[in-house]
Amino acid sequence: MSYQNRFRLEGERAVVTGGGRAIGLCCAEALAEAGASVVVIERSEQDAHEALALRSKGYEIELHVGDVTDSARMEAIASELAAAGRPATILVNNAGIGQNGISAEDVTDADWLRMMNVNVNGVFWCSRAFGRHMVTSRRGSIVNLGSMSGIICNRPQPQTAYNVSKAAVHHLTRSLAAEWAHHGVRVNAVAPTYIETPMVGAVEANKERIPIWLADTPMGRMGTPDEVASAVLFLASGAASLMTGAIVNVDAGFTCW
Repeated sequence: MSYQNRFRLEGERAVVTGGGRAIGLCCAEALAEAGASVVVIERSEQDAHEALALRSKGYEIELHVGDVTDSARMEAIASELAAAGRPATILVNNAGIGQNGISAEDVTDADWLRMMNVNVNGVFWCSRAFGRHMVTSRRGSIVNLGSMSGIICNRPQPQTAYNVSKAAVHHLTRSLAAEWAHHGVRVNAVAPTYIETPMVGAVEANKERIPIWLADTPMGRMGTPDEVASAVLFLASGAASLMTGAIVNVDAGFTCW
């Protein structure tokens, strides 16, 4: 096998949660460009508009509407694909939410539970639903979207709930990797730095925070969604065949300091 061919994904079916925008959209495009048939899970068809537009490039993109916090819906999508003889062989757990600027003593029960429900429960529900079929077929690759916030504590903004949720994603990644390795299923994660996305740009307070973030970053810049998607593509592909349980920093060197 040539080294280039290790990155090719013909014959693979990749599920991308939250694949309609930002990092998820770039992941969907990267996997499709590599030859995979891509299944995007979004909460509505409107949210998946840009992903579905990738069909104009000749990519095979299908949409299943669902919320990752609905475990029954995730099970149903996974079973539907498998029953049609098209089980997922790649899963990118991208869907997630962020919230910062709230001191720990002011975080409400609702804030905390919502963060854990989407960022942790959602990742597990999807991993369990699609991973079950990967275990049965003895092949598969799962890539989770963690964060450098699961490794360090960000400044100057307080964001305990988010940090804890991403640390949980990292250990969930390692735990599933260890448990499913003998079934031929690899589980890895990427841990991005601050990424230029609408979610980051929409927060007014970030205008004052960004210079501080960049001062803490050896490369002196934020990342872009396509840079994260490139790492996801690598981990999803055969090029990373010896990797499982890895948390790959895509952080411009942030965690070096």
